[in-house]
Amino acid sequence: MLHLLCINTQKRITYTRNFIFGAEDSLVSTVGLLTGITIGGLSRHEIILTGITLIFVEAFSMGVGCYLSEYTTEESYLKKSDAFKESLVSSLIMFVSYGAVGLIPLFPFILFQNSHTGVIVSVVLTLIALFCLGVISSKLLKLKMLRISLRMAILGGIAIGIGLAVGKISGNY
Repeated sequence: MLHLLCINTQKRITYTRNFIFGAEDSLVSTVGLLTGITIGGLSRHEIILTGITLIFVEAFSMGVGCYLSEYTTEESYLKKSDAFKESLVSSLIMFVSYGAVGLIPLFPFILFQNSHTGVIVSVVLTLIALFCLGVISSKLLKLKMLRISLRMAILGGIAIGIGLAVGKISGNY
């Protein structure tokens, strides 16, 4: 992270944006899916397998999507000569942040035998991680910490609630 502070402002904003996007999307998507399928009645083994698959597929997909969008935009609109390198760095940040942070909501399902305990701990850890992501983001971008952190946790919490609701509704079929 110290490296982010030593680069020019535009690159720092781009890299920070990709870090936030990857981490937030991973937290919310992973916990939303895992809580939904747990409530839907899948076994612990199926929950863990689904979580691992989601994290790896989505981390790669998000990294590739980031690379393609950044490279195409920088190459065509901004005519940057170093578009390949900058896009590659952005995509790696997206890939790593999605992959690493996605383990936070998955870990309780690995740790606890009872999947419903896993849901509760996963949701709590994810909300804490979202708040912490807000703290990190506000420090990197020099914004108001509490406002950013609460916004991150509240909006992420709403998305988690959607996963819970869909799992509850779908589990009845």
